[in-house]
Amino acid sequence: MTAASLPPPILLVLGDEELLATRAVTDATDAAVAVDPDADVRSYEAGALTVGEIAEMLSPSLFGGRRVLVLRAAQDARKDLVTALVAYAKNPDPDVHLIVVHAGGAKGKAFADGLKAAGAQVVPAVKLKGHRDRVAFVRDEIRRAGGRCTDDAAEALLAAVGNDLRELASACSQLIADTDGRIGADTVARYYKGRAEVSGFTVADAAVVGDLPAALEALRWALHIGVDPVPIADALADGIRTVARVSSAGRGSAYQLAGSLGMPAWKIERAQRQSRGWTPDGLVTAMRAAADCNAAVKGGADDRAYALERAVFAVAAARREGGR
Repeated sequence: MTAASLPPPILLVLGDEELLATRAVTDATDAAVAVDPDADVRSYEAGALTVGEIAEMLSPSLFGGRRVLVLRAAQDARKDLVTALVAYAKNPDPDVHLIVVHAGGAKGKAFADGLKAAGAQVVPAVKLKGHRDRVAFVRDEIRRAGGRCTDDAAEALLAAVGNDLRELASACSQLIADTDGRIGADTVARYYKGRAEVSGFTVADAAVVGDLPAALEALRWALHIGVDPVPIADALADGIRTVARVSSAGRGSAYQLAGSLGMPAWKIERAQRQSRGWTPDGLVTAMRAAADCNAAVKGGADDRAYALERAVFAVAAARREGGR
């Protein structure tokens, strides 16, 4: 690795699209760790930091070594902290990589503007508003995973999954895992049927956080419009399994756990939020219910819709009982 592989001394991740922001932080952190495996990586909330604390973090270390400091929700930083960091950005320590995550917008705009004026490298992370932008995102996501995707396949996936980038990224990953990597509209059609304002991910997300009414409504609508039961069962099992893996990994930031868990940081952050209210026993019960559902749905059960509905009830009950 060369110095050119390192992230810049000051990186400003600007925008409110969670997936893109998290991915930018992960990419920069991974790049620093790839060059120096002993790099000290730390994450802080800007609104909770004082000038004294940030000065200590940025000061030269007695032991040397590379440091990566991630400052989240930078729009919440106090004025004295903003002043100190903008001044630092004009002459940063080459062994320190400061990654500032700012949601954009009017709040804290002076901080973002000051960093840009000081020479910070900017990575846009704004929400994708145009349809063509989302089509390009799907194609790029498939390409990142080593596959190929036609425009009509990307259009079909957007129609099936919706516009949420996290769900689109998960769907792309699933398609790549289950195919030879060449994604056409016919590939998407095998997974998603009909108009899919809802998908298996919608059902799974609601079930995992214990929102039984929303999960049942999404499930019944998905089945009504023709979504195949198999990807719904897969999404439910994957959601529970992901929460279980992340919960068992213990505390730590998403990008610190990403390597050991083999998951993208945004998926870990999502599972960390979803894991609130779960106990180990509850997760074991839920995984059994999901496994039974998968066996029924894929084994040709007479009533696959009933098997899915029963699994949703069981998952919600496991979370509810485990939280008592």
